[in-house]
Amino acid sequence: MADTLPPAGTIKGELGKGELDKSQPVPDESADPNFMTSLARGLSVIRAFTEREPNLTIADIAKITGLPRAAARRCLLTLMQLGYAGSDGRTFFLKPKILALGYSFLSSAPLATILDPLIEQVSAAVQESCSAGVLDEDDVVYIARAATKRIMSVGLNVGSRLPAYCTSMGRILLAAMPEAELEAYLARVPLKPFTERTITVPDTLKRELERVRERGFALVDQELELGLRSIAVPIRTAAGGVVASVNVSTQAARVTCPEMEVQFLPRLLRAADEARILLVRSRGV
Repeated sequence: MADTLPPAGTIKGELGKGELDKSQPVPDESADPNFMTSLARGLSVIRAFTEREPNLTIADIAKITGLPRAAARRCLLTLMQLGYAGSDGRTFFLKPKILALGYSFLSSAPLATILDPLIEQVSAAVQESCSAGVLDEDDVVYIARAATKRIMSVGLNVGSRLPAYCTSMGRILLAAMPEAELEAYLARVPLKPFTERTITVPDTLKRELERVRERGFALVDQELELGLRSIAVPIRTAAGGVVASVNVSTQAARVTCPEMEVQFLPRLLRAADEARILLVRSRGV
């Protein structure tokens, strides 16, 4: 493979350095008179902080976001004045008030509200971690999660992002894409190998996504991290459109792939059916 394999069994470096959640370059304001560059810059500064890098200097922020140091400094000082960030005199960090931004979405989104108790039930029944996610740009974003134990080298929470192409929830969402959108995704996104099992050839991934469509579920075996297996199903609207996916993740040493289909898949499918019914009742879709 042309890409260099990361150390087996870890994606810490990818997450910690922002490989999976890079702040997007701030677009040119002149391209759209309605675009607020200052707001875009502030959001890019917020996204620069990660679990691996909770404390950042102005120079760090400037490097991660591509902003001039003066602009990064103004954004940080503004966030401090508003109570969203703090400083120890050298580095900056986000404060708990920043959670209100994510809570605004969760409290107003019927999908997250509906899925949260359902995945709690699945997790309790199978005694494994269960999550729900949606596609945002090129990543899967977790909108609900019930974790029984930490099974990855990084902690996953609501708001965490992972690459779509090598995760079970991501493959469900990619498989539901119109062909033109999927081709654009494959042309845009480099398929980096996280382990030696990761599918990195676009045609091979397309064949796997066709298999996902035929079977109605996705099972990913140690492609994101060695020792991690996950199985996912789609959450559909009444019209059949896929709006999210839910999965169960487990350690490969505990459960085989065939056992996952027997033990986890039926419960996931029941949860997905219940979610579809509740979605119809909540918003008529």
